[in-house]
Amino acid sequence: MARVRLGNEVLLADRRDLLRGSRVGIVTNHTGVNSRLESIIDLLAADPEVQVTALFSPEHGIRGDAAAGEKVGSSVDPVTGLPVHSLYGETRKPTPEMLRDVDVLLFDLQDAGVRFYTYTWTLAYCMQAAAENGKRLVVLDRPNPIGGVQVEGGVVQPGLESFVGLYPVATRHGLTHGEIATWINDRFGIGCDLTVVPVDGWRRAMWWDETGLPFVPPSPAANGLEMLTLYPGLCFLEGTNLSEGRGTALPFQVFGAPWLDERKTVAELSRRNLPGVLFRPTYFTPWTSKHKGEHCRGVQIHVVDRAAVRPVALGAHVVEAVRRLHPGKFEWVSWGRIRSLDRLSGSDLLYRAAEGELPLEDVLARWEEESRRFAAESAAYHLYR
Repeated sequence: MARVRLGNEVLLADRRDLLRGSRVGIVTNHTGVNSRLESIIDLLAADPEVQVTALFSPEHGIRGDAAAGEKVGSSVDPVTGLPVHSLYGETRKPTPEMLRDVDVLLFDLQDAGVRFYTYTWTLAYCMQAAAENGKRLVVLDRPNPIGGVQVEGGVVQPGLESFVGLYPVATRHGLTHGEIATWINDRFGIGCDLTVVPVDGWRRAMWWDETGLPFVPPSPAANGLEMLTLYPGLCFLEGTNLSEGRGTALPFQVFGAPWLDERKTVAELSRRNLPGVLFRPTYFTPWTSKHKGEHCRGVQIHVVDRAAVRPVALGAHVVEAVRRLHPGKFEWVSWGRIRSLDRLSGSDLLYRAAEGELPLEDVLARWEEESRRFAAESAAYHLYR
């Protein structure tokens, strides 16, 4: 098993100069731990050589116990007594007042390797705020849990920018937070005084379970590596009236609804010979989220070869197949005036394919070209081989 040192471990062992003589604000949550599961908050707050003045919490809160999309309020950390400024409540970008007693923003959050995971955009807003307020930003890098080799899916098209995609990034981007921050800073001229403390010993082909590091779920539904393997495509179901498995033991590994014909759906998806997965009928009753308390007929997706799975294409096939098999029952959901699916996928192409306006194969070919271009451009910012 590989011995991988996280960015926070490298910082404390080799790069304390980045914090010396500075007031430090930490952007983190329950995932900001080292390989011994010790919190970066606790380690630095107890360090007499470091002056921590504030904490900043992303979606899911400083302790990771808030549900997806649930607004998080500012508070006081009961352990350290430090103020906790929420970046997923009234504001998502640190304000000048929040940064008044901060010289350095230290960013330590575990990503999921997917563009619509909001921690990436918390990072982007922190970069903007740091540049605007003359602060330094230090990213304590972490591995991409689903590897840094495969890049898939379309990029966000103009007009669809949101907190699930502020910049034109591929759905499965294949980058670490340190790499994507460097790309954004350079490509879009943010002007952030940015330093990345790289992971030591990680290679792009490594999945999380090859790092030797304990796995801490980065959000309540991200309960393991199989979920993260499927999430880049199965998250598209959040844009529909299908349950994506939230409120079950298998989020983003099962999907369904009280009206779903599970056997027809399994037969149709199996007929398409999608690589690396098998399908079977299943039944569940979510305890929260869509169809809460209702008996759902559904499908479970089993990963049999994770290297072969193309989750973005898989998710597109699921959406298109279920829409075609269930006219009159399948529905789209929206965030404001914009379809959720369009924001998640980055364009209206998948919607148009599911509605029969475009061949799905054409959409997947377009996405493949977009991801190829993104991979080629972002490769210049790789920190790891």
